[in-house]
Amino acid sequence: MKKTRYSVILGNLGNTCDRYLSSGYKDNLPKEEMIRQAATIDGVQGLELVGSWDITRKNVKEVQALLVGNGLECVSIIPDFFSHKQWGSGSFCAKDPTIRRLSLEEARTAARIAREMSCPLVNFWLGQDGYDYPMQADYMTERKWMAEGLATVASEFSDLRFAFEYKPREPRNRSYHARAADTLLMVQEIGLPNVGVCIDVGHALMAGENVAESAVMLHHYGDKLFHMHFNDNYRAWDDDMIVGSLHFVEYVELLFWLREIGYNGWYSMDQYPYREDGMRAVRESVRFLQGVEKLLTPENMAAMRALVAKGDATESTAFFRELIMPTHKG
Repeated sequence: MKKTRYSVILGNLGNTCDRYLSSGYKDNLPKEEMIRQAATIDGVQGLELVGSWDITRKNVKEVQALLVGNGLECVSIIPDFFSHKQWGSGSFCAKDPTIRRLSLEEARTAARIAREMSCPLVNFWLGQDGYDYPMQADYMTERKWMAEGLATVASEFSDLRFAFEYKPREPRNRSYHARAADTLLMVQEIGLPNVGVCIDVGHALMAGENVAESAVMLHHYGDKLFHMHFNDNYRAWDDDMIVGSLHFVEYVELLFWLREIGYNGWYSMDQYPYREDGMRAVRESVRFLQGVEKLLTPENMAAMRALVAKGDATESTAFFRELIMPTHKG
């Protein structure tokens, strides 16, 4: 079995703001300090970098030197299609053709940066590509624009992989990449081997999904699970909480199925510790996942396969009870 590789989106370690306090609740940390902190978290071997936040064409060599100096890999480049005014009415699905052309150039820039960083993946979260009101969007045409634009970039950079991350809403009230299934449909429409899906666990929970089932579905229909983002929430919103703080049982099932389908991508932390110490929050998330991995012994994996085959909910519930409370068996 391949050893699990853990990574973190760099901004998780810095100051994060919400809609009520745009300055954030903590002090801003220098990039060098955030990278150093990431390298001290046991198990973390890689970083995801957001374009314009963490990395640009101008500072590639500087950032690359910082990663190498701290023994970290660049796991993915995330082009910033969400925090600039020009994308306010969409990027790849914008009605303005000038904006659509700019989105292509932004994506190409991210891909070139990925090449320079020896990074194999570009992760697209197209948070502004959607709509807010009835009769505001041309659902057919805008999906077509999105698919055409994304296909153009992926075909031009066939040596890289491109993952589309879905989320049902926010910042738009409705997102085009909202669920695993509709995102997979666009991936299949594009039809390129280097195009797949990123599951953000919190986004999937928001969408009402069983995350394990979504992972298996993406694997089943063409091995299209390219990347994973880990966090937790109360299902109503993208709370980006510490991994495992709420959904223990679901996480055990998810990691079981990730093993079963042979997922060999990164386990990347994506959370917003607004008031918590970022390094400690990320460390706790990684430790939780490491703990679940240790629970998935050959014996427990075999027992879980048997539970799935039998389909008896009382036995499955008893299994998890005994897993959590080993002194309360029988």
